[in-house]
Amino acid sequence: MVKSGRAKRMAKHHKRNARSSALNLVSLMDIFTILVFFLLVNSSDVETLPNANELQLPESIAETKANDTVVIMIDDEHILVQGLAVARVDEVMALKGNDIPALREALVSQNNRALNRSAVDTVGREVTIMGDRDIPYRLLKKVMATCTGSDFGQISLAVMQKSSDKLDALQASR
Repeated sequence: MVKSGRAKRMAKHHKRNARSSALNLVSLMDIFTILVFFLLVNSSDVETLPNANELQLPESIAETKANDTVVIMIDDEHILVQGLAVARVDEVMALKGNDIPALREALVSQNNRALNRSAVDTVGREVTIMGDRDIPYRLLKKVMATCTGSDFGQISLAVMQKSSDKLDALQASR
């Protein structure tokens, strides 16, 4: 079979472009490396509170996110500061007045660590209280009074954020 000049040129052109193009792995690795570093840098922006499965936090419509603060966790048996048990709930409830000495000592220790890191005034020191929604108000009042007496100016209560459908139902009922 005799081919015309044009047919020969087209066959040569198709033969030249028929080679499969290989992936450039160097560029692909660069892209994935940049993506990994981006994700690592941005994943540290998330502030979370310690996970306490036995606590059932109250629900709220507040949208403010948790800050990196001293965390006081109140469960059925203990009061914990940064995960370390400092007092028993039944002993605290038996105390007269609103001061919890063991909690105050732990908070003063946390203050000293914070002062070593930076000179933050009393108003700027923050504490977050995580407690079950069924803890007695008297216990919560004692913990909050002790925090205030230990030079913590801002006290936050940890809550679970209500979902938007519950919020819509709440607004509709008003």
